[in-house]
Amino acid sequence: MTTVETITAAIAQLPPEQVAQIRAWLDEQAEAEWDARIEQDERAGKLDALAERALAEHGAGKTRPL
Repeated sequence: MTTVETITAAIAQLPPEQVAQIRAWLDEQAEAEWDARIEQDERAGKLDALAERALAEHGAGKTRPL
């Protein structure tokens, strides 16, 4: 049995409250990974073209208030 199979089998035996805690933890982990990737892309300049395009569109009056 793999580690993942062992973990999922153990989770299947937990009460719903503890499964919810694990789900919340996994969600937090996913959000932290996403934030780290965005920050890494920003530092590498991968978002510069998008920012320039958005600023150009705003300057050309192609945006509207939210």
